[in-house]
Amino acid sequence: MNASRGLTWAGAGVGAGLAAALVYRLARPGAESLPALETAAHVDLERYQGRWFEIARYPAPWQRCCAKNTTAEYALRRDGSVVVENRCTTAAGRVIVARAVATVADAATNAKLKVKFNPFLPAGDYWIIDRDAEYRYAVVGEPRRRFLWVLSRTPSLDDATFAHIRARLTERSYDPQRLERTPQDGG
Repeated sequence: MNASRGLTWAGAGVGAGLAAALVYRLARPGAESLPALETAAHVDLERYQGRWFEIARYPAPWQRCCAKNTTAEYALRRDGSVVVENRCTTAAGRVIVARAVATVADAATNAKLKVKFNPFLPAGDYWIIDRDAEYRYAVVGEPRRRFLWVLSRTPSLDDATFAHIRARLTERSYDPQRLERTPQDGG
């Protein structure tokens, strides 16, 4: 796929996704009715960068076209921001790419980021709420608990690790029953 097609999808898909998220936000009780969402104590962005495979997610409007092989690639810039490149494969076999830039919103932990896919739209919350000490997996969410992603450095996670993550989600007022597994080739 050429870069302009990927950027076109990113703009259109993210625009539609943000519109859907706004409607969802207006229809759902606010974060004020939920306990404060704790993040990972600290995230070393140097160690966090690189490729992550999506293992599971809450359904998100902008990911409806993604059938398998969803990944996120993070690259740290000199200014401290992070370049984000999300990829997935559609049911028809097309690879779709969305690009963004993330900035640190909490320098004390580096666990709260703001991600911006379109310069004309507001940035979204990207909070790293859990991670393995060795950066083998990470869990990303946001304070209203509308969105959630379980990421791994490998295309699959063993059952015990996934069960551990699901149990910890309950502690954070997430509903693990809403998680949808993401098929990964080779996983």
